[in-house]
Amino acid sequence: MPVSTRPATLADLDAINAIYNHYVEHSTCTYQTVPSTAQERHDWFDAHGPEHPVIVAEENGQITGWGSLSRFHPRQAYCHSVEDSIYLHHEHQGKGLGSLLLGQLLRMAKEIGHHTVLGGIDADQKGSIALHAKFGFEKVSHLKEVGFKQGRWLDVIWMQKML
Repeated sequence: MPVSTRPATLADLDAINAIYNHYVEHSTCTYQTVPSTAQERHDWFDAHGPEHPVIVAEENGQITGWGSLSRFHPRQAYCHSVEDSIYLHHEHQGKGLGSLLLGQLLRMAKEIGHHTVLGGIDADQKGSIALHAKFGFEKVSHLKEVGFKQGRWLDVIWMQKML
């Protein structure tokens, strides 16, 4: 059965959190250092909605990845700017899921009426940088040593796509 995307539901939150928490503990692709609790994930989901969707990739009834569009900044004038997030189950990388999710998020962002999508990416995450570049994102900044995780200082690259 092929992989499909759909809007996330409350029933998906445990799978979304498990995928995310794997990277909290094992990667620098998120700068969060403490795994999210079920309540934190529920609160995060509640902060999303029609203008800030959460989607999942599903194959044979299993959530294999997820993506979201989140507010870029809480001040009102930023309301048409969003930040994308994409996380894949660590056993399902390299299968085109990132492209599937990012492509869907960009279509949704345009339909919703957002003006730009930004991605804050750890400078060592070459796959994520390449994925964003494939979809026309451009590097707009490089912030040096703004994160500290796994015993080392980390750089963040910001990439942006105008819709």
